[in-house]
Amino acid sequence: MSGQDWLDKDFYAVLGVSKDATAAEIKKAYRKKAKELHPDRHPGDPAAEDRFKAVGEAYSVLNDAEQRQQYDAIRAMGSGGARFASGPGGGAGGFEDVFSAMFGGAPGGGNVRFGGPAGPAGPGGANPSMEDILSMFGGGGGFAGAGPSTAQRTPPAGADLSARAKLSFRQAAEGTELTVTVGGRNVTARIPAGVHDGQKIRLRGKGQPSIHGGPAGDLLLTLEVAPHPVWSADGANLRITVPVSFDEAVLGTTLEVPLFDGGSVRMKVPAGTPSGRTLRAKGKGLKTSKGTGDLLVTLEVAVPSHVEGKARAAVEDLRAALADEDPRRGLTEAAAR
Repeated sequence: MSGQDWLDKDFYAVLGVSKDATAAEIKKAYRKKAKELHPDRHPGDPAAEDRFKAVGEAYSVLNDAEQRQQYDAIRAMGSGGARFASGPGGGAGGFEDVFSAMFGGAPGGGNVRFGGPAGPAGPGGANPSMEDILSMFGGGGGFAGAGPSTAQRTPPAGADLSARAKLSFRQAAEGTELTVTVGGRNVTARIPAGVHDGQKIRLRGKGQPSIHGGPAGDLLLTLEVAPHPVWSADGANLRITVPVSFDEAVLGTTLEVPLFDGGSVRMKVPAGTPSGRTLRAKGKGLKTSKGTGDLLVTLEVAVPSHVEGKARAAVEDLRAALADEDPRRGLTEAAAR
């Protein structure tokens, strides 16, 4: 985009914001305009498509702090967008006269036009472009000179987009590849192993294509991970709750605990293990790029709902044998502190 383009176009007016609008206000205005003017909502309407591109162009400049500063400076230099032209007898004075004098013409009558086709401009030769003038001030406006009178600014990138994607627990734990639809386009995304619900992943170059020929924006993908009936994740660690019978908890036992990737691991339950205790199996958790986690097994004592006959008699005998044991001893005193 040439310097004259920036002079001619009022990007603030395109987005409908004031010149002192904050970055948040600019982004909000852009999203509203882009949604209203998106080609999908106006099929077959070239005018709507042009307005949509204009909104994207305005946002790409004003959303970049450095480009916005340069744009404001150029607009201020050009008195709000007037073309730098001075015809015969113009006598306008001010900005045109200054540049006319710089390039060999007399103030008010140098017949100098900036940003137009090359042509005679007095003793100096070819008519200078806007980029030539800006290059005199250290390449102002972000223009990188390719020669004495040619310059090319790096095209701005397209806008970033956002989307949501739903995954099963196993997909999130093991990693997967999925396709999401964004702005009428199908985008393939590689999801690494070990992601969690609510995590955001930035996909470089998967956002809005640049209307200026620059790189595409990014896609910010928010993940929604469905819960699993057995497994849960704690970072790279896997958690599972395993029921044990009352006698197993009291007398101790050895359990066969299933593993996430198949198979099982044997774990010893010490005698007198209370409900809620967690055992750890090293290196049996999730395998991620940052390492492998552990398997955390929480034991839950299962209490039978119906006890009759010999079983009931055995429990009553146990109650009598443990009559001096009070699991709530000291609770009242501790609660009163």
